[in-house]
Amino acid sequence: MNPFFLIFIGIPALEIYLLIKVGGQVGALNTVALIFLTAIIGLYFAKYQGLQTLKSGMVNLYQNKMPIYEIISGASIALAAFLLIVPGFFTDFVGFLILIPYTRKILFNLALRKKTKNDEKSQNKTIDGEIIEDNKDEL
Repeated sequence: MNPFFLIFIGIPALEIYLLIKVGGQVGALNTVALIFLTAIIGLYFAKYQGLQTLKSGMVNLYQNKMPIYEIISGASIALAAFLLIVPGFFTDFVGFLILIPYTRKILFNLALRKKTKNDEKSQNKTIDGEIIEDNKDEL
């Protein structure tokens, strides 16, 4: 199945479904208030995590280390902030998962482990060959 189909059709359909279900349980105004509350709390935590990541990156730069984890972490925090701004409960849940440092490390390890397994498979391919020298001077 095409991943763009899931992103552009599946996620909004899931969000609408969840909004209707939550709205039926707690009421329309409470649902709207909950959406604003999760966005405000999420953006506050995204700002806090972003500043912590920036400080950690600066410490690594002062120690002449490459802040690779901090760069990836900063990009994921920006994605989390975007997901928290988008109205909906599923995107808020995913955004909060990305904001938590422990789960962010788990997601990074899963992504890097998958990539390294593919790299190891491609590095284990060996091609046998034979070199035949053709001396034209001898002819």
